[in-house]
Amino acid sequence: MGVEASIEVRAAGGDRAAFTALMTATKADLYRFIRRYVGDEAEAHDVLQEAYASAWLAMRRYDPARPFDVWLRSVALNKCRDWSRRRSVRRVVRGVMGLDAPEATAVGEDAPMPEARLDDQRRAQDLQHALSELPDALKAPLLLATLEGRSHAEVASILGITPKAVETRIARARKKLVDALA
Repeated sequence: MGVEASIEVRAAGGDRAAFTALMTATKADLYRFIRRYVGDEAEAHDVLQEAYASAWLAMRRYDPARPFDVWLRSVALNKCRDWSRRRSVRRVVRGVMGLDAPEATAVGEDAPMPEARLDDQRRAQDLQHALSELPDALKAPLLLATLEGRSHAEVASILGITPKAVETRIARARKKLVDALA
């Protein structure tokens, strides 16, 4: 009797149960990454579904010699980039139509919030906005390394760049964030 194929190899061979098991194992971490990238909970769920759908369609091309989570992160990152491009188009359309006025996007709060909580919420919103405005080349390495705790080598593998480029891009991203929040 031979050695049983890994779950990744079985999924690459078209085994839906193996792919479902991989989805279950990676879903929480991948969602957190996407959520940080897109900045919106509902959009993150949509992008997550798109990422898994794309991963399933591309699974036969997955190289089991490469770590699955690195490959899956690359697929998800591409879906995040697609989302960013679509968002840019929507932003232009809303601007032309006048739908981005504060009155159109404001959400009312009936209950008063304590001042400290309001300040924290504003800072979190400012940070999320500053993150969303970072160029993709800076945002992706920052999120992967800083918020997910991945090494520069892992980030470099996901993004297809050198570890030194990762280091440089993270430094630039941090500077842009500091400047934006100052």
